[in-house]
Amino acid sequence: MTAHQHTNSQSAAKGSPFQRMLVILFCLLFTLAIALAGGQGGANVVIAGVTVPALMICVALSFAINWIVFLPSWLAQTEHFFDLTGSLCFISLSLLALTLSEAPDLRATLLTALVCLWAMRLGSFLFWRVRKDGSDGRFDAIKPVFSRFLVTWTIQAVWVFVTSAAALTAITSTQRVEMDTIAWVGVALWLIGFVMEVTADLQKRRFRSNPANHGRFITSGLWAWSRHPNYFGEIVLWLGIALVAAPVLQGWQLFSLISPVFVILLLTRVSGIPLLEARAQKRWGDDPEWHAYRQRTSRLIPRPPAA
Repeated sequence: MTAHQHTNSQSAAKGSPFQRMLVILFCLLFTLAIALAGGQGGANVVIAGVTVPALMICVALSFAINWIVFLPSWLAQTEHFFDLTGSLCFISLSLLALTLSEAPDLRATLLTALVCLWAMRLGSFLFWRVRKDGSDGRFDAIKPVFSRFLVTWTIQAVWVFVTSAAALTAITSTQRVEMDTIAWVGVALWLIGFVMEVTADLQKRRFRSNPANHGRFITSGLWAWSRHPNYFGEIVLWLGIALVAAPVLQGWQLFSLISPVFVILLLTRVSGIPLLEARAQKRWGDDPEWHAYRQRTSRLIPRPPAA
């Protein structure tokens, strides 16, 4: 789970233990509703004589992985494996969906590969960042409280499933359509978004690793064209995945296209850009260079700096 998803879960983890249990219940019902809609016209699994949509199995796996890793993490009071677990979930759900799919085709295999490649890159990047930094201070107030820490891991399970719902639905769909122009445009968008996100992360990491930049904000590279180029890249790549998935979705399955909408709202309205901008304003609000950077640089969509 990246910084914007964790910040959102941190807010949701506040409140009384009863309220946190209600959050967990809502998370379960919300993801099950999406799985039920996406599972219409999709592959099914027979368990103990009961037919269960493959997407329901994916939901169960997402929560199971996070809850299983949560327990030793809480006992050890560590967040080191949080982001790595999120990436493992994306990969596991995609591979499970492909395994449960009936006669998977090029589209299903390609969607699985795109999700797994993104998850492996992001997970390894965030894991080594936490290992290098030693800890993630955002977890300090959450880890000691069992229910708060549990809510954080639960919301990560929701984030994984909802973000990948369009891909998982298309992978498990019983309808097969040959790759068309729309799908290849989606692959191109994914590639553009992936390269942008990776490049932005590496540029920022390199900037922060220079002791001379301690306490400063990055204004070079992609960050000269956008204040949040990594977020823009993530939005573009998930829009690309939705385009690859869309041609095989029908009926209630179309509800799974909530995936890119969910990512966009999360990053631009809920906890991504708004919270980071507020944090930056608090830290550099009196710095004329920060105000000049904000004035000349796009908030999200990359464009040449204003004169």
